[in-house]
Amino acid sequence: MIVIDGSYGEGGGQILRTSLALSMATGKSVRVNSIRAKRSKPGLLRQHLTAVQAAARVSAACVTGDELGSQEITFEPTHLHHGVFEFSIGSAGSASLVLQTLIPALASLDGTSQISVEGGTHNQWAPPFEFMDLSLAPLMKQLGVGCGVELERYGFFPAGGGRLNMSVQGCWSKSALNLLETGPPTRIWARALFNGMPAHIAERELDVCRSQLKLADCQLRRVSSRGPGNALLVVVERPQLVSVFAGFGKRGVRAELIAQQVVSSVQHFLQSDVAVEEYLADQLILPMALAGGGHFTTTEPSTHLLTQLNMVSRFLELEARVTRDGDRWHVHLEH
Repeated sequence: MIVIDGSYGEGGGQILRTSLALSMATGKSVRVNSIRAKRSKPGLLRQHLTAVQAAARVSAACVTGDELGSQEITFEPTHLHHGVFEFSIGSAGSASLVLQTLIPALASLDGTSQISVEGGTHNQWAPPFEFMDLSLAPLMKQLGVGCGVELERYGFFPAGGGRLNMSVQGCWSKSALNLLETGPPTRIWARALFNGMPAHIAERELDVCRSQLKLADCQLRRVSSRGPGNALLVVVERPQLVSVFAGFGKRGVRAELIAQQVVSSVQHFLQSDVAVEEYLADQLILPMALAGGGHFTTTEPSTHLLTQLNMVSRFLELEARVTRDGDRWHVHLEH
C-alpha cells in the first residue's frame, strides 16, 4: 500500500483527489493521512467525501475513514468498471473537481461512461464548467479520450444546486503530447454570468475587459440558478489549446477589482511566451502521465504543479522533471 502524506506541498484536497485517481488507474491501494492538514477546516468536507464515495463506486473499492471530518482514509480498488453514475455533493462544493477525480481512471478503460454530479459549477478555487468544456475536453481528445461535458444547471456558491453531465470514452493514446506553441491568439472573448443581482455589476466587469484587453467580443448573460452568483470568464483561443481564466463575484468586493484580477492573469499569460497557463498546467500532469507523456512550457511552477509531479512519480514508472529557460519553464513527463 502506498502511503501519502496529505500535508505535503499545498496540503489541500488536490492530494486526496490525485491519490484516488492514480489508485484507480493503476490498481494500487493507497492510504492518505493528514488530509487537508493545511486548511482552516482539516479533513474531508462534503465535496471531498463525495469524491471518495464516487471513486469507491467506480472501482468497487474497500474504503475506511470515509466520513465527514476524517483526516485519514485507506482506499483499495478491486474492479474498475464503466457505467452510468450519479452523485450529489449536497452543498455548493465543486462538481468539476469530483469529475476530475474520476476521469483519469475511466479513461484507462475501453468503453463509455456517463457521469452526473450535482453541486457547484462555478466556484472559487475550482475549474468552472467552461474550463472543463473548452480547455480540458479538447486536450483529452488529443490524448485519445473522448470527453464531452454538458452544463444542465448553474450552481453558484453558497446555494449550489448545479449539475454537470460528462461522458468519458477511453482509452489513452500512447503518443506524447507536446504543447510548445506560443503564437498569437486566434480569438479572445469574455463572458459575464450573473443571477440575483443587478446587471450593471456584470456589465462593469466587462467594461474592464473592454478597456484593458481591447476586447470587442464581450457577452453579458443572465442565467438561472438556485441562488445568486456572478462569474467572469475570459477565454484565449489558440490552434492547439484554449485557456480559460475565471473570477467570481464576492459580497463586498467591487466588480472592477474582480475583473482586474482576471485581466491581470490574462495579460501575464499573453506576455509570458508560454503555451500553458498556470492552472491548466497542474491539471495536465495526471492525464499526460497516464497517456504517452509529453512536454509543455508554462510560467513558474505553482505548488500544485510540483505536488502533482511528485504524486505521479509515486504511482507510475516515469521521469517527471522541470527545467528553466529564462522566464519559461519546461515540464517533461517521459515513460
